[in-house]
Amino acid sequence: MTENSRIVADSVAPVKIVASKGGAISNGHHPHLNGGGAVAPGDKKPAVPLLDGSHGAVHEPPDGGTRAWLVMVAAFLCNGVLFGVINTYSVIYLTLQKQLDEIGDKEASSKAALVGSLTIGTTFLLSPVSGILTDKIGLRRTTFIGGLLTCSGMLLSSFFTHSVTALYFTYGIMFGLGAALAYTPSLAILGHYFKRYLGFVNGIVTAGSSVFTAIMPLCLDYLVQHTGLATSFRILAIISSFVIFCALLYKPLQPPPPPPKIKPGRSAANNFFRSFINFDNWKKRRYIIWAVSIPIALFGYFVPYVHMGKFVKDNFPGKGENLPVMCIGITSGLGRLLFGFIADMPRVNRVLLQQMSFVLIGTLTMCLPATGSFPLLLAITLAMGLFDGCFISLLGPIAYDICGPRGATQAIGFLLGMCSLPLTLGPPVAGMLYDHTGSYRLPFILAGIPPLFGASTMFLIRCVKDDEPKKNAVAEPRPEPLAHNAWDCENQTEEGKPLNGGQVQLERRATLASAGINAKSPLLTHATVSSLVLEAYIADNPVFRSYAERKYCYGNL
Repeated sequence: MTENSRIVADSVAPVKIVASKGGAISNGHHPHLNGGGAVAPGDKKPAVPLLDGSHGAVHEPPDGGTRAWLVMVAAFLCNGVLFGVINTYSVIYLTLQKQLDEIGDKEASSKAALVGSLTIGTTFLLSPVSGILTDKIGLRRTTFIGGLLTCSGMLLSSFFTHSVTALYFTYGIMFGLGAALAYTPSLAILGHYFKRYLGFVNGIVTAGSSVFTAIMPLCLDYLVQHTGLATSFRILAIISSFVIFCALLYKPLQPPPPPPKIKPGRSAANNFFRSFINFDNWKKRRYIIWAVSIPIALFGYFVPYVHMGKFVKDNFPGKGENLPVMCIGITSGLGRLLFGFIADMPRVNRVLLQQMSFVLIGTLTMCLPATGSFPLLLAITLAMGLFDGCFISLLGPIAYDICGPRGATQAIGFLLGMCSLPLTLGPPVAGMLYDHTGSYRLPFILAGIPPLFGASTMFLIRCVKDDEPKKNAVAEPRPEPLAHNAWDCENQTEEGKPLNGGQVQLERRATLASAGINAKSPLLTHATVSSLVLEAYIADNPVFRSYAERKYCYGNL
């Protein structure tokens, strides 16, 4: 390799800035250098783009634009379709129970209920799988696979309407797995497009489940009564296919997390798990506290939803049994929008806002047995729904605040997976207490304690700080200027100042001036651009060629 070719490979090239005919300043040899734009004659420095130097750079979310709002609408539809189907299972449950009763099955109620329980349990339990898969194959592909599974599961269910055992797999597991794969990306994608409005956008997206839950029961009940269960399942399969089309809009803007470094001494199993699980999240103390506090709080969170109908029937006979739950659903949607907007305000602590919601949910739950009138019960449920929306809308933004854009996907997925156990166990425990006492006083009082305790443990988040990344860890790429002044790169101290008090700068100015090059010329460090410019100068300017062979600035790139 010759000296000239070595200089080209090292990508060192002074670039002359000359005046164009229009009075603007542009590069003498390439129209697209320095950002491809002209600079006003009075400007001292040319416009220089920023180079991050890495394909894994974290990009700033656009916080708007056509694509961003389309992604928000797609995530809204995805949430609405998935949880609209899950939350309206009561309509399917009544039909299945009736069919099993007609054939004399003594366990008709439990068997019919197990189908819906498998759906909601699988959706949350397998959310960590969704987070891992998203980091491996991307948001779009994971959501696409989830849409295929939900659509296929619902379509297959239409052929097994008289076999509850088959529905356990098609409706319960297949649809639940598809919902798990599609739900987590629908929250994670929002952080790619929004930062300033992330809380409000999360509120809009999560409100999709409230909107669809309010609409779908009436529509599904009409379909089941007039067309039958098989046709209703096929129509639900068509509705579920919307998730596939939503996936096509999920174009991620942030790169996936970098692969972990393989350190000597680690076992093969350790390296295997690290290739799938983002262990950096579990090194963050704030995330660990948050991920433990939320499941604790949710142990009693779901109890009023399940037992409210029976509570109204026992204490307010003749009143609307489903009306309190409908009130919770309506104000929950409003709360997601309201508190999502509040969470984006300056100086608003999102974790503290979520703590407040748990405190009020727990307090209101404990007040339910003391209600002496049905209107007071409705007022309490309206307030519960409002703060329920607050809690749900802040899950995604807090995950991004604590774990960053690269860790948020798995942070959300593992959190939802951990929540599956308390959400499943809380209502049966309350039912057992009701069977022993014959009253909901003790179950509701005890159900209000976990949200209060979970909110208290979340105060620990303010008391700990996550460790700073080590020097040998993979650091986030930092934008660097594409060009520097020709004399700024030699003999610098740590503060970037010359050791000899400016003598190097004077020598560099004189050397460049003798070569016929503007002393203010920047030196490009981008290999694919500056090598071409350098070759042009070597060919056209013998003085510069002699100088470049003798000494060049960026020797260690």
